[in-house]
Amino acid sequence: MTSDTHNAAVLEQYDSRAQAYLSSAVHAQGEDLALMASLVGQRPDAVALDMGCGGGHVAFRLAPLVSKVVACDLSAAMLDTVAAEARKRGLDNIVTEQSAAEALPCPSASFDVVATRYSAHHWGDVAAGLAQMARTVKPGGIGIFMDVVSPGQPLLDTWLQAIELLRDPSHVRNASLAEWQAALAAAGFAVEQVATYKLRLAFGPWIKRMRTPEVHVAAIRSLQQRASNEVRDHFRIEADGSFTVDTVLIQARKA
Repeated sequence: MTSDTHNAAVLEQYDSRAQAYLSSAVHAQGEDLALMASLVGQRPDAVALDMGCGGGHVAFRLAPLVSKVVACDLSAAMLDTVAAEARKRGLDNIVTEQSAAEALPCPSASFDVVATRYSAHHWGDVAAGLAQMARTVKPGGIGIFMDVVSPGQPLLDTWLQAIELLRDPSHVRNASLAEWQAALAAAGFAVEQVATYKLRLAFGPWIKRMRTPEVHVAAIRSLQQRASNEVRDHFRIEADGSFTVDTVLIQARKA
């Protein structure tokens, strides 16, 4: 799949779902958002990037702490939703920018803080996206990277990627923590802090948010019901299909 084809698939999935991601409890809440804010702290002269901003929750959290936040996303509908919500909240220092992660139009060394949350698993080329974040953050600047992660073990990894793709055809891959650390190092970031979390996903809202076709919902439920004990135990699969995934927040600094 070419980058243009993949980006079209992402837009097909997300342009019509912007409001759902604004109101999603999974995206609007979480210990990681509070940790992000504490890692950034009060920086009244700083400019921050929220890459793959989705419903804008990182931008909303950082806006009171910094001078300006650039909320960047591939989806114009997402950006319209973010801009409208920012106005509603009185956050007049949030601006939007439409772009793929791999082709940021921002000048080099233009940000003091770059962040991405629940986005990188959709990027067609994670290495290129991280290279763009490294290019646009100032030397010594902070990078914060948060996403669902693969457990790493092949059996668990295959199962996770399978249900993610069935739910959302624009899904690319949940990387493992080790893969994240290697990719950040290759991009020029030095990892300073790692926080891991367990995230329970209620099956109904998880499926509804993406309007997953019934045939795919049935396939996901089949994979859950036929899963090995190792898979069932790790992902804490519940009778109604709800399950738990691993997430990570990595704070790094541009060398």
